[in-house]
Amino acid sequence: MNTNGQVYQQYKRTSVETSPPGKLLIMLYNGCIRNIENARTAINEKNPGLAHEQIVKAQDIIIELMATLNMDYDISRRLLSVYDYIYNQMVEANIKKDVELLDEIQVFLVDLRNTWQDAIGKVQTSSPDNAMRDNISTQKFSVMG
Repeated sequence: MNTNGQVYQQYKRTSVETSPPGKLLIMLYNGCIRNIENARTAINEKNPGLAHEQIVKAQDIIIELMATLNMDYDISRRLLSVYDYIYNQMVEANIKKDVELLDEIQVFLVDLRNTWQDAIGKVQTSSPDNAMRDNISTQKFSVMG
């Protein structure tokens, strides 16, 4: 990797390591959505290998989201069901290289991301000292590679 690539990777790593949990959650959703879009493009361009790679990256993000849920909260059990459904749809889309399934997945992901963005914004504007600001979701986060 050249120097510019190394600098970018370091920037990305630092950005993830220093971001508050709510921002990390949005970053994960954005990455997953981007991978789904890339997979759709690859399927349309008849590149099944690249489509597979992009779907697997999206699946890895969903697995991370599932693994970091705090199951002490009812919302986490509900999110686990949604994530499980999305993951299974990704498996099916990958097997069939089905753009329609990817479209359905993307709608779910965009809705989830937008809902979290709204919640984060409301928490941040309602009380900057609120302890939830740093724990906006019921998820704990680890660095994604």
